[in-house]
Amino acid sequence: MRVWWIPALLAVALAAAVLDQDAGIRAWLGLRRDVAASEERLRALRAEIEARRVEARALESDPVAQERAIREELGWARPGELVLKLPPAQNSSISLTK
Repeated sequence: MRVWWIPALLAVALAAAVLDQDAGIRAWLGLRRDVAASEERLRALRAEIEARRVEARALESDPVAQERAIREELGWARPGELVLKLPPAQNSSISLTK
């Protein structure tokens, strides 16, 4: 008994997996890219949350941080200081505060 139909069946299954847009290998690769992008976004959001927690702790206990936040919010300056208002940076990690 010859089993010539097994390689043919495997070829058909492989072709279906490669060509099927909704459930094949392309869909799987697309989902992997989506997961990787979501994980990167999650890491960025967790870092932002931690930065805000640090800032919140400083605002609760540090008078210098409280004054800085108030002055930034209201646009106030001490005598002799100059306030420059710049448009918000897009996706920038540069901080102008010390």
